[in-house]
This record gives sequence, structure tokens and C-alpha cells, in this order.
Amino acid sequence: MSNNSQSNHGNKFEQLGTLLSDPNIFRTASGAPGSMYWQQKADYVIHCELDEVNQRMKGSETITYTNNSPDPLSYLWIQLDENEHADDAENKRFNQSRLTERMSLEQLQGLVPTQNGYGVNIHKVTDGANKPLPYTINYTMMRIDLPTPLKPGAKFVLNIDWDYKISNRMVEGGRGGYEYFAGDDNYLYTIAQWFPRMAVYSDFQGWQNKQFTGRGEFALVFGDYKVHITVPADHIVGATGECQNYNQVLNATQLSRWKQAQNSQEPVEVVSLADAKEAMKTKSSSKKTWIYEAKNVRDFAFVSSRRLVWDALKVNEGIAGNQPMAMSYYGPEAYPLYRKYSTKVVAHTLKTYSKFSIPYPYPVAISVEAANGMEYPMICFNYGRADADGTYSEAVKYGMIGVIIHEVGHNFFPMIVNSDERQWTWMDEGLNTFLQFLTEQEWDKDFPSRRGPAHKIVDYMKLPKDQLEPIMTNSENIVQFGPNAYAKPATALNILRETVMGRKLFDYAFKEYANRWAFKHPTPADFFRTMEDASAVDLDWFWRGWFFGTEAVDISLENVTQYRMQGGSPKQTKQQQETAFKDDLNTITRQRNMEENMAFLVEKDTSLLDFYNKWDRFAVRPADEAGYQQFYQSLTPKEKDIMDGKISFYELQFKNNGGLVMPIILEWTYTDGSKELEHIPAYIWRLNEKEVYKVFAKQKEVASICIDPYRETADIEESNNAWPRQAQPSRFEIFKQQGQGVRGQSTESNPMKEAKNQNK
Repeated sequence: MSNNSQSNHGNKFEQLGTLLSDPNIFRTASGAPGSMYWQQKADYVIHCELDEVNQRMKGSETITYTNNSPDPLSYLWIQLDENEHADDAENKRFNQSRLTERMSLEQLQGLVPTQNGYGVNIHKVTDGANKPLPYTINYTMMRIDLPTPLKPGAKFVLNIDWDYKISNRMVEGGRGGYEYFAGDDNYLYTIAQWFPRMAVYSDFQGWQNKQFTGRGEFALVFGDYKVHITVPADHIVGATGECQNYNQVLNATQLSRWKQAQNSQEPVEVVSLADAKEAMKTKSSSKKTWIYEAKNVRDFAFVSSRRLVWDALKVNEGIAGNQPMAMSYYGPEAYPLYRKYSTKVVAHTLKTYSKFSIPYPYPVAISVEAANGMEYPMICFNYGRADADGTYSEAVKYGMIGVIIHEVGHNFFPMIVNSDERQWTWMDEGLNTFLQFLTEQEWDKDFPSRRGPAHKIVDYMKLPKDQLEPIMTNSENIVQFGPNAYAKPATALNILRETVMGRKLFDYAFKEYANRWAFKHPTPADFFRTMEDASAVDLDWFWRGWFFGTEAVDISLENVTQYRMQGGSPKQTKQQQETAFKDDLNTITRQRNMEENMAFLVEKDTSLLDFYNKWDRFAVRPADEAGYQQFYQSLTPKEKDIMDGKISFYELQFKNNGGLVMPIILEWTYTDGSKELEHIPAYIWRLNEKEVYKVFAKQKEVASICIDPYRETADIEESNNAWPRQAQPSRFEIFKQQGQGVRGQSTESNPMKEAKNQNK
């Protein structure tokens, strides 16, 4: 990382060089796809059935795989994510566990090995002619050996029959599964990462067959899907893509409402709350098949339950060339929140993300309330339930809105700008959290965003180094996943936009990245290079510090020295000399001698006096005054201001205590009460990364100086940011301030409930 580790310069501003992959014919040095860029394609036809009685999913699929690479392939890799839940799953063995003095029964139960029968059962793997294909399963990956190498440009058809036991995701964790509602004896199924899916084969790493252990999400191939989903007849299904047979699966009233939603200015309940409550009372023994199609997507997921309200709204404006349907599916317990907010949040998210990246290209975007947060193309699962009396806390409200924005936003990153989540979590979570912050702030100027503002990453940045790792760290190797992969990159991008590059340059470059890599597979190097290529801003120092390092921002204003011309005229000069002369003589001994009325010898014996005792050494001579006036009249107005002492010079000394170089932002407060903001680029640290000096000329008298007044650089130690030094609030005072209540963090659990009870 350090080119010149023994020096105070020549490290932090060096170009990234070997830290980035070399450009080539597939990926250019500008960050754009190269002239020979390629990617694979996988098209799916799937028939599946949800067995609610036995809690099983079974299916058969046909995959048509197109080898667009220049390489012959002798085998294909398939992802089996459901094997994460298998009894002998690798992640169950390598995850650490500890015992404490106080443990719940549930915690102890989680330490006991189980035999639940989870994991994918592969029943058949054949080629297009139904000839068996040999395969090998390694945990969550399955290698299919081809009879002959698949040549560049060729297609291969394979068929897979499979089934698995659906897990209770509220107990087992993970992305997909069911949630059981004992009150009405019904299930909510969020079926995700559920079918054997093609792994990515790319120009930059070959097969991405890194195992799925629960954290690093996935890398997937784009393709077209046609999925037949058979479920109990009283279930409602929402899925990736567009339903092809609403006229067969909806009753006449629901179909009429669906058509009404195409032109409504407000969300329309296609399946009403009354419909859902009625369906919850009994269970149908018959089945229906919902048919969905999706073009150019990288995955497919769906929700199925009889206890769903479904509302829909067409997004008529704000997305160039598209008017998608924004929709929400939710149970009765989420109705007070989701009916009011969810679909409008979906629409707002699509519009805002489209403004900052690319116009949303898909026909649908769905938010499902499922007590968790996870994303797939055109559909996502979020939380947000009210209390039994219909009230909710402010924290739940804003948390729900935030998570809907976040998960819907994932349609852009990584569902369209298709980065490898298993390798670089920040490329989807960090970029998406940044856009989530911008979208939250456009929802409500007082939105209590948790991630994005620079000062909110400070507690993480100041942790001991053994608890930190660079953003450029593999998902499974991160200690504090949320701060590292979500908050820190989001903060870094916000600092880039607001402080380093400025909104205009940043927004143009970010849109360029999104457009270049929409429906393609970018790497971090492609992002870093594009942001510089489209803006003409050298950002290697920023990527090096924020993404490849663990240092923090702590810029200290060490010292301030004021210089001012005290006047240049002979009279002023003599006065200054007289003052200096007297100051030099004015010792403590002289003062005390005079206080004692000491009789000095030259006063008692006047014969000791001579010319110099009577000479006025500070008198102004006519020749001096004439010469000065001639000089003064030759000066420019600015030079006269300097000579007259109207301009003061302030020399500021800065120290980089944290190590992370950043711009220096100064707020000057003058004695007349006015303020001035001044930005010093980060390049000031180029020749000395540890300590720098800077002189400023000011026409006003300075009362105080503050570094980073708007807390935009994530400075971890604000006590050294001010001159003169200012007293900092103690821990007790800070606690009292927080206790007064922050928007989105209610001081009571549910003020709405309390108000409702008072009004009874």
C-alpha cells in the first residue's frame, strides 16, 4: 500500500497502479466495457408447485445456456443456495459459537445439531435430448460435466428436476422460506434463491463458484424467464415479471380493480383487506397455476399466501420511456402502514433512482411485507407492521420507509448494474445505501437517515484497527458488516458528491457508470475508473484511503498566528520602535525599582547626563516623511491596504492525526458577526501528509476558526477543530441532549398509541 513508507509524503496520493486489474479488450482503462466485452446468457422455463400441506417446493426447469465467451467450456456450475440450510451445511460448522452465564432456551437449542432434512434434492439432470448428465454437488455448488466442450457461440440445453423442504425462515434464517401465523393458522411464503441457478462465467474471474454461506449474496446471469407457479387456489401470488393469466387466477371483481389501477392517481386495492380476511378463514383444497414472464433479469422470486392485501398504482411520470406498475403485497398486521405508504414509496424510489442512475426499465416493482429485508428483480421483501390497535411508532414508520426504498433500489444495483455481491458486497449495498440516502432526503427534508451523513460513520471509523477492515474486503471476512459494506461506502460517496467533486461532476459521472454497466457485470476498477474518466477529477487518493484503507479523518487545527503591518509611515514606524524599546526595558526589576522610588544615580549626579539622555530618538525627520509619501503614492490600492494594516495575515498549522487525507473546510467567524466558508483541496497534503501550513489574508478581524463546521468529512475528533479551543459537551450533557428526542427515534415506544388511549 505504501510506496514510500519511511517518508511523510509520496504514499497517499500515488496512483492505485497494481491495486486495480489491468485494462484489456474486455474492460478499458476508461472504465467502460471494451470492444470485445462479452457475457453469458441463461434462459429458464420452470414449472413448480408449492405444497402447503407438506411444506415442500418441487420443480422442473429447462435452462438454455448460451456461451458468448471466447472459451470452450467442459462443465457448467449451478448454484444450490437452499443447501445453506442442510444439516451438514458448511456454514453451520465454521461459524463461531460461545457460551455465556445467561442463555435462553432458544440460544441453547441453536447449538444442538439438528436433522431437519433441509437442502436441495436433485432428482434428474439431463441434456436437451433427455440423456443423463453426470454431476457433482459440492455444498451449495453443482458442477455438470458436458459430453463435449461447449464451443464459443454455442447453446446447451439442460433439464433439472428437484425438490426441497421449505424452511421456517423466522427460525432457520436465510432469505427464502415461510412465516407461520398461529392466530389464523396460515403461512406467508417468500420463495427466493429456490431453484438451481446458473453461476456466472466472466472475463475477469472465470467461474464465480464461491460457496454461498449466508452473507455474500450472489452473482447471476441475465436471461429470460417463463415460470408456471402452482399454489393453493386461494393464494395470491406476486412475482418477478408480469403475470400472463390474471384473467384465469383473479375473480371478476379483482380483475376489474386491476384494470382500474392502470389509470388511478392513488393505489387501488386489487385484493382488498376484506378479501384477505375472508380467505384466511378457510383453506382451499384445489390449486391454481400463475404464469409469469420476465425478460432480461438475473433471478426470479415470488410471494404466495392467502392472507395478502394487494394494491397497485401506475407510475405515470418521472421515468423516461416507461410507466411501470408500483405494487405492494402485505398482511392485515401491516395494513395501517403499507396501505398508506408502501406503494407510494415504491413509486418515489423508482423516480429518484431513475434520476440519479438510469430510467427504470422493467414493467413492475413490488414491495412485500415479510418481516425481513431482501431483494430480487422487480420484487423485494421488507418489514413494517403496526401494533394490534393499528398504531405504530415513528421509528417503525421511518424504518419501514427506509427499508422499502433500500430494497426497491436494489433493482438498479445489483439487479441491473450487475455487480458480484459474493465478492464485493459494497458494490451493491454501498452504492444502493448511498442512493437510498438521497431518496430519503427527497421524501422528507427531516427524514432521519441512519446511513449517509458523514458524522454518522464516526463511531465506526474510530474503532481499534483490529476491529476494522477495508471496504475492499470479501463479504465473509468482515467483522462489522453493516458499517463496513453499507454505511462507510455510502458515506464515502456522499462525501465525494458534496465535498470533493461537487454535485454536478459527481452526478454526471455516476450516471455514466450506471449507463455503461446497465445489464452488464462491472468490477470495482470499472467504477473507480469511470468516476474519474467522466469527471476529470483524480480520485486515486480517495479510493486508496476510503476503500483500500482503515485510517480515519482527524484533522487538527494546531496553531493560529496573526500577522499584520503596523503601519509603514515614518510616524507609525517611530511609534512602533518606541513601543518596542519601552517593552524591552520594562523588566520586572525596573518596575519594582520604580515602585520603591529608587533614587537613580543619573538623577542624583546630573553631570552624568549627555546628548543621548536628552535626544528624542523617536522624532520624525522631514526627509523621512517626504521619502515615505513618494513611496506610498507609488503603491497599488491593495498594497496600500497592506501597508495601512487593513489586511491581516493568519498562518494556520494543521496536523493529520487520523491518517486519512481529506479537504480542509474552514469556517471563519469575524468580530462583526459575519462568517465565511473556505475549502482547501485535499492536494494540500501532497508534499507532507502529516502536517501542513497555510496563510490566509483577511480584511476583517477574525474572532474564531472552525474546521468542518457542517460535519461533512467524518472527522472523528472534533475537539481539536476549533480556534480558540472550545469546551466540548461532556458525556452526561450529550446524554441529556439525546434524551430530548430525535426525529425517528421516539422517546417513548409508541406515542401514537398513547395519544389514542388518551382520546378514548
